[in-house]
Amino acid sequence: MHLLADADLRLDAAPIDYVLLAVYFVMVLGIGALARRSVSSSLDFFLSGRSLPAWVTGLAFISANLGAVEIFGMTANGAQYGLPTMHYYWIGAIPAMVFLGLVMMPFYYGSKVRSVPEFLLRRFGKFAHLVNGLSFATAQVLIAGVNLFALATVVNLLLGWPLWLSVVVAAAIVLAYTSLGGLSAAVYNEVMQFFVIVAMLLPLTFVGLHKVGGWQGLVDKITAANPSTAAVQLSSWPGTNLTGIADATLSVLGIVFGLGFVLSFGYWTTNFAEVQRAMSAKSMSAARRTPLIGAYPKTFIALIIIIPGMIAAVLVPELAALKQGQSSDVTYNNAILLLIRDLLPNGMLGIAITGLLAAFMAGMAANVSSFNTVFTYDLWQAYVRKDKPDDYYLRVGRLVTVVGCVVAIGTAFIASSFNNIMDYLQTLFGFFNAPLFATFILGMFWKRMTPLAGGLGLIAGTGTAVTIDVLNRNDVLHLAGQGASFVAASAAFVVDIALSVVVSLLTRPKPDSELVGLVWSLTPRDQLRHDDTGENAGWYRKPVVLAGGVLAITLVLNIVFW
Repeated sequence: MHLLADADLRLDAAPIDYVLLAVYFVMVLGIGALARRSVSSSLDFFLSGRSLPAWVTGLAFISANLGAVEIFGMTANGAQYGLPTMHYYWIGAIPAMVFLGLVMMPFYYGSKVRSVPEFLLRRFGKFAHLVNGLSFATAQVLIAGVNLFALATVVNLLLGWPLWLSVVVAAAIVLAYTSLGGLSAAVYNEVMQFFVIVAMLLPLTFVGLHKVGGWQGLVDKITAANPSTAAVQLSSWPGTNLTGIADATLSVLGIVFGLGFVLSFGYWTTNFAEVQRAMSAKSMSAARRTPLIGAYPKTFIALIIIIPGMIAAVLVPELAALKQGQSSDVTYNNAILLLIRDLLPNGMLGIAITGLLAAFMAGMAANVSSFNTVFTYDLWQAYVRKDKPDDYYLRVGRLVTVVGCVVAIGTAFIASSFNNIMDYLQTLFGFFNAPLFATFILGMFWKRMTPLAGGLGLIAGTGTAVTIDVLNRNDVLHLAGQGASFVAASAAFVVDIALSVVVSLLTRPKPDSELVGLVWSLTPRDQLRHDDTGENAGWYRKPVVLAGGVLAITLVLNIVFW
């Protein structure tokens, strides 16, 4: 494993920066210790006893997503592709978050399931439940490895430690507070980490824009540096450089269907690492508002993540050389670190480093806390050791937290082999989330879908996505950029749906009486409504109002940056 911390990449931190870091770590571990006091049952550990207010779960919902996916992956995308990266937010996130809040959370929360796989158990039975439990657990330790690699990279650049040692130390820090206080520790830390992350990104964006002469200065510099590709970098549509699909119509189709529908809805509506935050809310109303509250900062965070990536591509000499096809010792993953190195003075550097660590710790904690819940409830309790006392599963959950962190140390080195970790993450989402969304959406709206179809559809969808990835890597297909992930996800979705329909028509469905609360047409509407009195009263707390507001803002931003 190569060392990143050479003379050009080291972050030159001063004592004040280390003091800020020390204060942050004391607060993180203190929150973990305080949260431990409220853990007396497995439900407390895994779902915070379903007691958290909407503003807490809403900020935690978005902070859990602000890991390596966002900070390294999206700034890398901004540096490499420019404005088309905005599609990951305004096309590839907001509509799906609104759908989760308005349509799917009433089913999740109303059924009182403890995890997304447990919902599949009730809808389809053990076959689909086991397939999803295993695939989800695998996905979470792989994605935790991405966040851990990013976290270790910062430690490596700050202290000059070997990457392997940085990985181990970073894992130990996250393990300390997640094993102490469970989901409550993770959620309250994520709320704090959200503000720390924004405190890093805002100054970096404003200082960077000042340095390049404002937005018009950035446009001029991108045009001068890369005249042949400037047009596609400075227009979000048709995004041919992002998808790697030369035909503009097909590129738009790939973005709208592959990213905006399959990958986006698959991630935001079925990914338990996110949904778990909403499930921990104190009421149905709070659960529905969780993704809608999170959607507002998500809409604007795109600007302070992607624009710094674009700035880095013209201000940082190493990245500018890389973008022009010259040999360089850096990758696009280093974009934000290089920009921090070149722009921020001491003191601000400490806040920036703390923000990076906060982001990657939030992301990894989300992966680990959802992994321990699914492993304990959906695998261990369901198939290995049934009917044990509650404190037994609490002990298992804490032990599995340790196991998850250890496995993530190994998967961190897989992530280190990718120049742009967004390529890797989108590949994983295509493997695991796209087929799951197909199974969910068909099963939720078509009562005829059978248990066998649920399990076989998941396997076939994942197999299809893996096959397309292998064919592309072996040059049978020729898909550049992240278009390969969009195509793989779309194919996985279509194959899952098609096979599920065929199998369902050939096998026996579950009786209607077993599907109440799990299928839209069979669920009484009063079961999907929430209480709108007391602390849930007020027009501004209505999910439909919150949804309409964020969709309007997103539409305006899409037009402005068209």
